[in-house]
Amino acid sequence: MSEPTPPQRGIQLTPQQLKSRRARNIAIGLAVGFLVVLFYAITIVKLGPGVLQRPD
Repeated sequence: MSEPTPPQRGIQLTPQQLKSRRARNIAIGLAVGFLVVLFYAITIVKLGPGVLQRPD
């Protein structure tokens, strides 16, 4: 015998709410990515350009 599927629980979001959530998640992701690049650039500037040169 197959088991009946349980009813869905929790809050059901409208398509507009799902679209808004996706846009917010993308904005947060871009902001975090920007901060990572910014911190990397600041670190390289503080350490000086010599940190990028490999020893022979």
